[in-house]
Parts: sequence; C-alpha cells; structure tokens
Amino acid sequence: MRRRIVMSMLAGVTFMASTLLAAVPAPAAEPHQPAAPSLAQAAESAQPPSEFGTDWHDPLTAAPPVSRPDAKSCEVTVAEAQFRDFTPYKGTYTPPQGCGDRWSKVVLRMDGKVKGRQFDRLGHLHIGGVEVFRTSTPQPSPDGITWSVEKDVTRYTDTFRHSQDVEMLIGNVVDDTYTGVIDVKVTLTFYEGKAPAVPDRVLTLQDGTLTTPRNSERIVAEVYATGSGGGCEEYWYLTVPDAAPYSCTADDGPYREVQIKVDGQLAGIATPFPTVWTGGWSNPFLWYVIPGPRAFDIKPVEYDLTPYAGLLNDGRPHRIEVSVVGVPEGQTGWSAPVNVLVRQDAKSKQVTGKLTVHRVSDLVNSSRYTPGPEHRLDTEAGHRLTVSGYVDTSHGRVTTTVSRKLANTSAHRWTDGENMDALKATWRDDETVTVDGRGPAKATRTHRTYTMDGTTTLGAGDRLRTVMSLADRAAVVETRGGRRTAWSRLDDTYTGDATYTANVPRDQRHAVGTTTEHYRLYGSGACYDRLLATVQGVVTEDRGGC
Repeated sequence: MRRRIVMSMLAGVTFMASTLLAAVPAPAAEPHQPAAPSLAQAAESAQPPSEFGTDWHDPLTAAPPVSRPDAKSCEVTVAEAQFRDFTPYKGTYTPPQGCGDRWSKVVLRMDGKVKGRQFDRLGHLHIGGVEVFRTSTPQPSPDGITWSVEKDVTRYTDTFRHSQDVEMLIGNVVDDTYTGVIDVKVTLTFYEGKAPAVPDRVLTLQDGTLTTPRNSERIVAEVYATGSGGGCEEYWYLTVPDAAPYSCTADDGPYREVQIKVDGQLAGIATPFPTVWTGGWSNPFLWYVIPGPRAFDIKPVEYDLTPYAGLLNDGRPHRIEVSVVGVPEGQTGWSAPVNVLVRQDAKSKQVTGKLTVHRVSDLVNSSRYTPGPEHRLDTEAGHRLTVSGYVDTSHGRVTTTVSRKLANTSAHRWTDGENMDALKATWRDDETVTVDGRGPAKATRTHRTYTMDGTTTLGAGDRLRTVMSLADRAAVVETRGGRRTAWSRLDDTYTGDATYTANVPRDQRHAVGTTTEHYRLYGSGACYDRLLATVQGVVTEDRGGC
C-alpha cells in the first residue's frame, strides 16, 4: 500500500529542463535587522479548525526577507506567464533605464498563484543562458493560493548589463483531474549606489567546455544540482541496493555526491542538499503552508576552481563535467546546470599559474542491509579532496588551497509493503578555502550539516501519518593571519506531524497537521530569528527577535 502511495507522489514533482564566495551561505540579513511583522497578530486571530478545510494560509517561510538599500530603484519585468504544460516562456530582458549600469543591489522577486488541484512542480529562469533562479511550487487549495519568493541576484550583475534572451519554465500538466494553472510574474529591482565586489564575468559552458578570460584570477563554479524528474531520484536518500526489497533501488544505495571535473580531473566535490518537495513523503499536508528548507529558493553548490586558473587561462576551451555519484547508470532524474563566476586582474593581460597539489582519498560508501520483519539499511560514506594552485597577478603571487571533506550516515527502516518507512540521516560538508598572497593568509572555513528524521506509517482505516524533522545548518568562520575576523551561524529547522486518510477523495481525508519552522541566523554581521507555527493550515504563531 505504501509503495503505491509513494510512487503516485513521485510523479508529482516534474523536473524541467552570493558573492563569488559568500561568507554566509544563506539569505543574509542586514546587521540588527528587525523581526518580520507578525502575521499571526494581523490575520490569524480565529481558532484553528478541527481538520483541514478547502482553504488554508498562503505559503510562507521563516527565512529573512532580502534587505533592500534606501536608494533610488528601477524595476524590470523579466517574465509573466501561465504554465499549463512544458512550453517554456521566452522573452527579452532589457536593462533598466534611469538607474545606471552599476548597482548596489539587484533583487529578484517571483509572485505566483494557482488554484484547484495540482502537484508540486520545479522551475527555472535563465537570462542570457545563465540560470539565475531555480524553484519549486507549493500545492494549491481548491480556493487558491498566492506566494512569493525573493532572491539576492547581485552577483549576476555582468549578465544584467546587456539585453538578453529570457527563458522560464515550470513544467506542468493540466487536465480534467489536475486543474491548477501556475501563474507567475518575475521582476528584477535595481538599486543605485556603490557597487559591491561582484564577479567581472558570468559565464556558461559552451558544448560542455569553458573558455575563461586570460587574466582571470578567481574562478568559482556554481551548480544548481537537483534530484527530481518524476522518479526515485526525488527520494535519492531513501534508495536501497538491489538486494533489498524496496520500491526505489540504486546499485550503491543512497549516497549522492556532486562532482565537478576539469579536463577529466576531479576538481571539486559537494554534498547535495536533501530537499523535500511540497508533496514529499506522501504527505502534502506537511507542506501546504510551510515548505521544507530551500524548497522555494534552491541554492547552488559552489566550487572554488581558482587552483585551476593557471590551466584555464591559456585561451583554449577546457572540458567541464558535472556528475552525481550514486545515480544508477542510465537513469535520469538529476539536472546540474553550471554558471562560472570570474574575477579578473584589471592590470594584467594574462594571469599565469600552476596547479601544485591534487590529493584525493578513496570514496568510502558502505551500505549494510539487515533483513527481518523490519528491514534496515545502514549507510556510511565519505570523501576528501584537497587542491592547491597559484596565480601570478599584478599584485604578486597568490596561492589558493581548497580542502573539502564529505560524510554521510543514515539508517533506513521499513516493513514489508512499506506501510512503515523511516529514515534518520546526517550529511556533513566541511570546506576550507585559504588564500595566501600579499599580507597575512586569509581562510574561510564552512561547516555544513543537513539532517532528516522522518517516519511515515499507514495504519488502520488507511490513516497515513508522517512525522518529520529537517535541518539546514552552517557555521562559517573567516580568519586573517590566524585571527578571527568574521563569523556566522545558521540554523533553519522544520518539524511537522500530519495525518490523513489515504486513497479517498480530498473531501474525505479528514486531515490534521501541525508544522513549525525556526530560522536563526546570527554572527558578527547578522542577527535574525523567526519562528512560525501552523495548525490545520492556520498560522498560530509568528514571532521573531534577536
């Protein structure tokens, strides 16, 4: 029974298709930003109903809004479309008039609305071939919902200075059953003022190759890696080896790692974020109001490729490959578009250099299956990579060393028929980037931890219950000459508990559910704290403060 439910939900998410190195890997609030206004006080004075009705609060998250400068602004509409199928919106972007071509900030905003019945869908926005935004959609109520997403896209300034082709797609299916047409509008708001340090060039791959300017001194690749596509890779963290009796299998189990190679040599490794989409774990009642972390603003993984700058700056195209370890051969479901952000040495025509260190460990990936009335799969995996190289710039020799260590542990338990299905997992992605040139060496250490603890059970009367906890955590420390100069801590934690009757029409589900999200970001340059809570789709708590 559980298997049929899961696979029907798997069909729902349909994939189509920071600064150069941010100190805070999260939407950063300005120092001492005040708490968001209380929606609970403003709009939710009534008691929650005894069960979900035909409408609920519009989706919202506890993440901080994008801070906006107090400066003259200009707004440009980038896309305005209704998505009914897999036909992309195509248009033209024109730079704003009256705000110059250097901006203190550029903010993307997407406003969406949908009503009726519809699965969750994935979407992307390309401007000049550069992927500037990737998102997923909430599932609507019969009465309809609206939602919005904001993103700081200042780092793509180079792209925004010129007229560009625009492509946006949120792949959708509309028929007699799934009636929800996804209606969206995307704008860019440009703020005048002193421009921050942003990449000089934003490049995309051409036939899988990259040609950098010959005076590149800093090169960072970002990859919008998402596992989806209407198959088991939406739930990659639940896959098991072929020998185990489970509906989603993968030869090497659930470990996934996003790798980037330069001319065939491993140049970067990263842990993909275990995103849960808004139909995830067979229980949309968990996500109707508060989505899981990152579901609406899918962040790219970043790789500092500066150790390879000496090689890449020879004026020739170089092959760049992105792959995902653990995906069964020939199986679709992952997309990994690449942007390359480049800083140039304005006083040099060519920056030369050399890769000096390339040290990679064996990839450890062990999944141990234990049969029984309650099947169990225990997984332990990890990988290490260190690369170092120098560039000779107009301001001297600069050596960049990038070390990354990945680790994953998980315990997956399920019963025959998957009427009980549970996962407790932790992913760690630790990265240190050291830049040693003129003056004391600078280092940025980022410790990322992602956790998932969820259980779905199908009990008497086809009552399906899911209890879920998700966390997105990161600690960042910057040092210069061994002394700390900046730090931040992020903790975005979601919890939910929802129950409904499966395999019946919507009006007979008698669903109940509670959800919370607590988003905390604090440190030397930011302070933000917000807690949201819902009961049966009604916001019952919205408070914040530092």
